[in-house]
Amino acid sequence: MNTRRMRFLRIGVMGCCFGWSALTSLAQSTTNPPAAVSPATGDAAIAPSQQLSLQQCIEIALKNNITVRQSQLQVNNSNVQLQQSKLNRLPNLNGFATQNFSSGFNVNPVTNQFVERSILSNNFQLTSSVTVYNGGILQNTIRQNALLVQSNEQNLLATQNNVILLVVQNYLNVLTGQEQLAIAQRQADVSRSQYERTQKLVNAGAAAESALFDLQAQRATDELAIVNAQNNIDLAKVALLQAMNLFGNQAISVQPVSLPDPNVADYDASPQQVYEIATNNMPDVRAADLRVRSDEVGVRVARGNYMPLLTLNGGVTTLYSNFGAQRRIENGVTQIPQTITINGIQQTILIDQPNYSFENFNFAEQFKNNQNRSLGLTLQVPIFNRYQARTRVQLATINRQNSELQADNTRLALRQNIENAYANLVASGNRYRATLTQVTAFEQAFRASENRFNAGAINAVDYNIAKSNLDRARASLVQAKYDYVFRTKILDFYQNKPLTF
Repeated sequence: MNTRRMRFLRIGVMGCCFGWSALTSLAQSTTNPPAAVSPATGDAAIAPSQQLSLQQCIEIALKNNITVRQSQLQVNNSNVQLQQSKLNRLPNLNGFATQNFSSGFNVNPVTNQFVERSILSNNFQLTSSVTVYNGGILQNTIRQNALLVQSNEQNLLATQNNVILLVVQNYLNVLTGQEQLAIAQRQADVSRSQYERTQKLVNAGAAAESALFDLQAQRATDELAIVNAQNNIDLAKVALLQAMNLFGNQAISVQPVSLPDPNVADYDASPQQVYEIATNNMPDVRAADLRVRSDEVGVRVARGNYMPLLTLNGGVTTLYSNFGAQRRIENGVTQIPQTITINGIQQTILIDQPNYSFENFNFAEQFKNNQNRSLGLTLQVPIFNRYQARTRVQLATINRQNSELQADNTRLALRQNIENAYANLVASGNRYRATLTQVTAFEQAFRASENRFNAGAINAVDYNIAKSNLDRARASLVQAKYDYVFRTKILDFYQNKPLTF
């Protein structure tokens, strides 16, 4: 059992992923609701009598798995970045308010006249600006973040697939242990029947008492096999609970899966055909390709820093002062004589001057009367910026090249995993056929030994050897069956086929 578990874990390390689209067909539907769990702590209240189906185990694991939740947060983070990049196209609006106090010789902020007194003043300002043109940085940033969202969503699917794979592995480990336990119990029943039969023969004087000792040793061996099988089941259940992020000391049971004996035959697709299909289906490949496209747009974003920046700006300002003397126009005018010289002749003319008076205005009046409005365009042309724009382009290009290498490495790992999975499938098929032949031969040998033992032609030692050989062969057959079926499902899922049992 431990050897099988290590083989499954090695499969997981190879990166075998399952498609999320097939999750609904991963197990038969059940009326039992999933266990109530607390993803933060992994605590759950699962009734000991409750049987968990494969679908329920997967749902609990996806809900509790920390890596899945981190991947979901990464998707949320990229969505926030995308939303902000869209909002960056809108104008901004900022408000400012200042309060100043000065004493001594000052300038009246309202009249701009020099005064010798303390002045308390306030300045209020609203400003707004909107980008008219910036070399396509805004639009390209939106495209880049949109591709990044899609890439992170595919990474989330790949993470979920890895969790599903781990749950399936541990679930099948439990089922394997249960079948091996059933085989050990049946063999123990056979040994107990033989012991009881031999006991009667010894009591009747038809068999030697030494035969009982050999059968008693065989019964002890069978009981040990039962204990070992139960221990393997307990360990597999602990691993399953840990895969669901639940406490490992809970008593659970799993629903059996109908898994008929496989018909070992050549797989219907070559490794190259499986790889060609998988490159279009596997979320980790799609995530890598989307990241390359995102970084390609990132290069265009960086190149936008070479272009001019045109912004539209506007603002409204006003002020208030406790020394708020202002001129106010009154009715009537005053004629002021002015002497001018025209062709060497001095003449006096009268100039009309409106009548003004200085008054102190309150806050509301100053706030209204001192308003100033502005609107303008600002053009910023990059001439020399210490090569910052060139550096950004170089860094963006390096990121794109690194993403391309990561995409190539993802495809390489996928191809190697498929080749290994195919080779393992062929090997497990050969092992299953050989083990099946071995079981058939040992069954015939055991039946013959049992008949000869019952007839007194062989002793208990020879009988126990034949029985032990059959027990080991049957346990190996169960292991080989689950191994072959699981490896077949791996290649099926590389081709986006539903994982059904």
